[in-house]
Amino acid sequence: MPLLTTDQELTRNSYYAATAVRDQSFPALQGSTSCDVAVVGGGLAGLSAALELRQRGLDVVLLEAQEVGFGASGRNGGQAIHGLACEQATIEAQLGLDEARRVWDMSIEALDLIRERIGRHAIACDWRDGYLGLAVNARKGVELAAWAERMAEVYHYPMARIAPAEIGRWIDSPRYHSGVHDPRSGHLHPLKYTLGLARAAAAAGVRLHEHTAVTALVQGAMPVLRTAAGEVRARQVLLAGNVYLHGIAPQLEQRIMPVGTYIACSEALAPALADSLIPSRAAVCDTNFVLDYFRTTNDHRMLYGGRVSYSTVTPANLEGSMRQRMVHTFPQLAAARIEYAWGGFVDISMNRAPDFGRLPAAGGSTQNAQNIYYLQGFSGHGLALSGLAGRVVAEAMAGDASRFDIFARLRHRTFPGGALLRTPALVLGMAWYRLRDMLG
Repeated sequence: MPLLTTDQELTRNSYYAATAVRDQSFPALQGSTSCDVAVVGGGLAGLSAALELRQRGLDVVLLEAQEVGFGASGRNGGQAIHGLACEQATIEAQLGLDEARRVWDMSIEALDLIRERIGRHAIACDWRDGYLGLAVNARKGVELAAWAERMAEVYHYPMARIAPAEIGRWIDSPRYHSGVHDPRSGHLHPLKYTLGLARAAAAAGVRLHEHTAVTALVQGAMPVLRTAAGEVRARQVLLAGNVYLHGIAPQLEQRIMPVGTYIACSEALAPALADSLIPSRAAVCDTNFVLDYFRTTNDHRMLYGGRVSYSTVTPANLEGSMRQRMVHTFPQLAAARIEYAWGGFVDISMNRAPDFGRLPAAGGSTQNAQNIYYLQGFSGHGLALSGLAGRVVAEAMAGDASRFDIFARLRHRTFPGGALLRTPALVLGMAWYRLRDMLG
């Protein structure tokens, strides 16, 4: 089944869609227009870039194939966490320690940027401070403690260490051995936040068009984006559609893989019970490669994510399997009913590092090679980073590419096997990682 059709089916029972109000819509593009920058994709990266570009005085048109916030931006786990999806060692190996520190610092700026935008644009999105990273056994606890110590010493980012004797004060679950607490990270309602950014962008003068899929990209001195009912000519273009570019930039699609992610949300719990599960009300992730992540919502539900599909096939009995994972972590929720279960696709890169850059000109020429930018490869860790990505690409488009080019220097490989074999190859690879997690 095509990604788009699968996503439309999976998002029908989303807690976020049920609790966010879409009080603004944007017309489909009709006819031809021109602008300084055309943005493809109405998720957090595209909206963030559009808002930043307008604040710099540029004329911006944004094209979204479905509705603003349709993709991962509007249905993810809601966790805004320090760092990247990959280990810092991956960044250090490619860029060196000094530049890796700059990347880390930008990931922390991304957290501050969320708070700044919530305040500036009065976005009601249920923000809460706090993140817990938890280890499921002693060996992983030692690894987590060593990582936290290095982050404090080398990256000057201290986090509170949670010893085994103290873990029960932070989470009421038998699964966890020890952990770390970061008060600067946090969580929110991602669809409310995305819709708030769209309102802010529209108020700033961005011309937004929903239900406007791009059917072709023509490179040149003035790139052209063609749609079913019109076209946009722009001095610069930003591709921020991730797994939904639909063939307009095949060279990018080879470097990311669509991975299905799935979340369940319980019925509303007694407030005292919700408070007892995670007393700090922080967001939580374990340290497994194929991880579980969860948090309580402002209306006292348990929102639990922990299944992935590397084959693009939706898992059977999604609600039941997600409930089983939730009860495994919190046996006291055995009687709690699952009210929502949904999923969709995120884009992962081979090394799980973000993939930002510029398209080379058609035919290999360097002429006009700097006017089509892209942001992708957030690898399931993009709630905060996508906002920062929008800021640094806007800086680059406005003339200062110093921060964008740090990310652009990261090297990325295409997935092996081509279009037909790369998905089976990834399924086999991820099966190994799941087995490694189970063996401890």
